[in-house]
Amino acid sequence: MLIVLKKWQLINSFVEEKARKVQEVLLFITLTGITILVFIQVILRYVLHSPLMGIEELLLFPTIWLYFLGSANASVEHTQIKAQVIEIFLKTPVSLKISRIIMGLFSFCVDCWLTYWAYQYFQYSIRVHKLSATLYIPMVIAESAVFIGFLLMGIYVFLETIDYIVKPLSEFKLDGND
Repeated sequence: MLIVLKKWQLINSFVEEKARKVQEVLLFITLTGITILVFIQVILRYVLHSPLMGIEELLLFPTIWLYFLGSANASVEHTQIKAQVIEIFLKTPVSLKISRIIMGLFSFCVDCWLTYWAYQYFQYSIRVHKLSATLYIPMVIAESAVFIGFLLMGIYVFLETIDYIVKPLSEFKLDGND
């Protein structure tokens, strides 16, 4: 069992490390792009009194990607919002482990359901080929973020659930600091 645990921890830490680096770069790019676009619009509108048409529409694309990549990043860092109120009443590491496994399985099932619907929406978006109103940018660029974001969150929740299953009882602490 110890060998399986060590191998799992190596795989899990490798995936989390690589995913975290890629997502941090993409988050930096989208956040920088949003900041630059807003700065340009403010200068043009309020200093030069000549707003540029389409910047608000252009902001939609990196903003949606920022939102869903940020959600996936919170999942990989285990900082997403969790309602773990039941853990207040748990008295043993065994009950804490079972609670976390059930929470992980439930979260994974919900995410699979949402990912399925996001995939259906992604397929619809490709089929319809909607364009943005002013700049005629394909909306699939923004709408694909929903599917990719839920897919990434599902992968991370799955890895976290397996981690709960494989993790020995000694690593489950009742003080809430694990």
